[in-house]
Amino acid sequence: MGIFDRFLPKKKQPEVKNTIPQEKANIKKTFGVYCNKHHSTKGEKLCPKCTALLATVMTKINRCPYGITKPICDRCEQQCFGKAQSSEFMKIMTSSSKGMFLKHPMMTMKHKMASLSVDYAKREQEKRQAEKAAAKKKNAEEKAKAKEDGKKEK
Repeated sequence: MGIFDRFLPKKKQPEVKNTIPQEKANIKKTFGVYCNKHHSTKGEKLCPKCTALLATVMTKINRCPYGITKPICDRCEQQCFGKAQSSEFMKIMTSSSKGMFLKHPMMTMKHKMASLSVDYAKREQEKRQAEKAAAKKKNAEEKAKAKEDGKKEK
C-alpha cells in the first residue's frame, strides 16, 4: 500500500450483466412479429409450430453453457440445438427484422449495437491471435538463424 493509495480512486470490478431476461424478451417479441405476419395469428398468440420452437429456444437459453455472460444467440459460436431447429430459428430472426424495426425500434437498435460489439470483439481477438502467431514465427526464425550463425563460426 503506497502513500497516495487512499487518495486515488479505487478500481472497480467490471460489471457482469445478466442479459438472459432481455434476450428472452427480444426473442418472444420477434417470434410474435414473425408468426403474426406469416401464420396470420393475432396479438401475442403464436401458432403451435412457433410455440413449440419458442419453448425449445427458451429451454436452451436457460441451459446455455455461457451462463449469464452469454452472447447474442445469432452471434454465438456454439449452437445449442440441432441443425433443423437452428436453421428455423435463424430464418425467423432474419425474416422478422423489418417488422421488429417498425414495431420495436429501440429494442432492434440495442440488439444491432450488441451484435456489432460482439463482431468487433471477435475481430480484435483474431487480430491479436494473428499478431502473436507472427511474433512466435519471427522469434523462431531468429533463433534458428542465430543457431545457424553459431555453427558457422565454429
